[in-house]
Amino acid sequence: MMKRKTFLMDETSVGRAILRISHEILERNKGTEDLVLLGIKTRGVPMAERIRANFEKIEGKKVPCGSLDITLYRDDLTELSPSPAVKGSDIPCDIVGKNIILVDDVLFTGRTVRAAIEAILHTGRPKTIQLAVLIDRGHRELPIRADFVGKNIPTSLKEMISVAFEETDGETGVYICEAED
Repeated sequence: MMKRKTFLMDETSVGRAILRISHEILERNKGTEDLVLLGIKTRGVPMAERIRANFEKIEGKKVPCGSLDITLYRDDLTELSPSPAVKGSDIPCDIVGKNIILVDDVLFTGRTVRAAIEAILHTGRPKTIQLAVLIDRGHRELPIRADFVGKNIPTSLKEMISVAFEETDGETGVYICEAED
């Protein structure tokens, strides 16, 4: 069981970070043309939806936004459960030739992102895959880096970052957690 140790970001600071990420994505991609947002389930989905809403406010255009279930692409699948629950992906359009913005709440070892890339490539061949994360906590095991980062928060391996969104958790905030004794 994990307990909250340190409060890092409130709803306002999370909103600012996501707005900044949204502007950086638009700047790098010169607008919204050929962009598709894919949030990694679970907390990458509300973050992707918030980025999409920011795009609409900034550019006045709707960008396809979907969700990605990476369960079957994980390299630790057998360690998780003998019969893992697959929630299913919702990819809103053909991704061939598109610029995919892969969205997740926390970047840690890179294994979740590797699984997500594999799931995307199983669906089609996009022009690019760019990664947007709210928190980068370090400790990479694979050569993966985020293109857009809300905040870098170095942690020990004993700590964990917990991101909460109103849509999934009834509150919005970021915390450092640790195992209870």
